[in-house]
Amino acid sequence: MRTLPDGALMDRAGAGLAAYCSRWLGRAYGAQVVALIGPGDNGGDALLAAAHLARRGAAVVAVALQADRLHSRGAAALRRAGGQIRSLSVDSELKGLVGQADLILDGIVGIGATGELRAPADDVVEVANDAPGLRVAVDVPSGVHPDTGVVDGPAFRADRTVTFGAIKLGLTVGDGREHVGDLEVLDLGLAPHLPEPRAWQLTDGDVAGLLPRAGHGDDKYSGGILGVAAGSADYPGAAVLSVGGALRVRSSLVRYVGPAAYAVSTAYPEAVCADAAPIEAGRVRAWAVGPGLGRDKRAAQVLTDVLRMDVPVVVDADGLRLLARRRELLQRRSSATVLTPHDKEFEDFGVPLSADRVGAATELATRLGVTVLLKGAATVVVEPGGRTYVNASGTPALATAGTGDVLTGIIGSLLAAGLPAGLAAAVGAHLHGRAGQLAARGGALLATDVIGAIPAARDSVAD
Repeated sequence: MRTLPDGALMDRAGAGLAAYCSRWLGRAYGAQVVALIGPGDNGGDALLAAAHLARRGAAVVAVALQADRLHSRGAAALRRAGGQIRSLSVDSELKGLVGQADLILDGIVGIGATGELRAPADDVVEVANDAPGLRVAVDVPSGVHPDTGVVDGPAFRADRTVTFGAIKLGLTVGDGREHVGDLEVLDLGLAPHLPEPRAWQLTDGDVAGLLPRAGHGDDKYSGGILGVAAGSADYPGAAVLSVGGALRVRSSLVRYVGPAAYAVSTAYPEAVCADAAPIEAGRVRAWAVGPGLGRDKRAAQVLTDVLRMDVPVVVDADGLRLLARRRELLQRRSSATVLTPHDKEFEDFGVPLSADRVGAATELATRLGVTVLLKGAATVVVEPGGRTYVNASGTPALATAGTGDVLTGIIGSLLAAGLPAGLAAAVGAHLHGRAGQLAARGGALLATDVIGAIPAARDSVAD
């Protein structure tokens, strides 16, 4: 890094940002561009990009929120290219200016800013958000915390974001994710100099390499045997969905125990079913417990029996509600445990769920010594040691009854296949999201549609 001339990285950022904008506009010549410029390097990046666009024939106006603190080199470059710089304090026609723009660049604040936007930036982003032109954020949308995704007040709502060097965690989680639009990463050659990532986001290629596949020497036992303790007389469907999710991923064998044995065996004759206790299930390599289990004494005993076994376990739904009242069951465990709560289930464990969802999930994972999969628009997986994954797949259509039961079966199957708990949860969330995306193409999505789409989702991540 010391061999680079001063300003070289900013020059790369400005040129790359301008190239993306030109591509999205379809042409630079004649385009109306408004750049919203704050102090500091983020404003400098936007000014240099605006200068590139002006040299290509765009009509560029930079609106300076603090004219006395403009990035001097960026401002000089824009002026040389024929662009205009106006002070916000004397520009009473901001609404009209951005309303006519084909492109609005957000260079107000960058990764050094945290907390709520102060005046006049808060008013400026709200005006920009109402404009019809293409809104592009420079590195991070102003008003979004770059590390947590927290949005404390008004924030720039980008159609597209160009981030530099690496994805910032705040662009992938929390409310921040809803302000990013389509995300592009501009490689500045920083990879050898970047610190260890705070979180990982699996790609389709990553997942394809981790999914279990049958080999020529495999038999029905070698791919991992999963035990499923789910469902009840009132909720047999939860058991059916969990077993279906597991079978479609490829558990070589699924052993189901519980009151929904008849419903499960009718839906999936491939499963070995018995109306029995978990201790009577026979040999298993992992357990999935909780969906539709109920919260009575029988259910509590089922959860206790499962958690006393020295194999990995994924706990969901009613299992989580019961476990929140009997956390001592986790203290005796030596094998991995995965908890998959939604927001209300999460809060049962006594950790406040703040806008910083990664921070909250990390606290619970550390406190209990488990892997936590916190469901949401961006599902977060945190291992007890702090390693974090943020899921990038999925669709709002998955917010329907039973899809979480399917996810439990998927994760259980991956645990039975031998994946470590954190990866089993992260891979399971990714595959579940891809299956949901495929299933949603057919219209209103049912949990059974997600099960049916799992084989196609496996194929899609391998393409």
